[in-house]
Amino acid sequence: MGAGISKARFAQAFQSKKEKYYRIAYSFVKNEHDALDIVGEAAYRGLKNLRAVKSPETLDTWITRIVINAAIDLIRGRARLVICEDAVLETAAVPERDLVPEDSLDLFQALDALSERDRTCVILRYFEEYTFPEISAVLQEPEPTVKSRLYRALRKMRAFLEKGDTDHERGKKAL
Repeated sequence: MGAGISKARFAQAFQSKKEKYYRIAYSFVKNEHDALDIVGEAAYRGLKNLRAVKSPETLDTWITRIVINAAIDLIRGRARLVICEDAVLETAAVPERDLVPEDSLDLFQALDALSERDRTCVILRYFEEYTFPEISAVLQEPEPTVKSRLYRALRKMRAFLEKGDTDHERGKKAL
């Protein structure tokens, strides 16, 4: 194995942070079954490509990147059409006391409208509480680029939430 990472070490590292990997996957797909599939796929890809790990210190970052890529692959591979009855939507989520269901739906719509890279920055920073250097390592981008991407994404989300989601230049819904 490359850089001295054994399958047992990989399994131990993956197992110790499986909840974190699940949360990241769930942040992308918002579905328990799909998130579990992504985590399983990430474990498989990680074991299959274990030789690619450059050093033991980068193992967590490497696995996180695999989880993100597996989530993006799943999203790309599926139609984004979800058919639900209104009654199902009303009982599906229990909102926080200060947050009405429409607000949380708008937030997730704004997040979904971002590009994959922008969405990844927002998820890692605000859902997983990664630092800028950690996000930089996961995305393999310079830290100033990550900061610019994140702040630009936040401005796009704010505009989406304040004014609606119509992109007049392209004539379609997007950020």
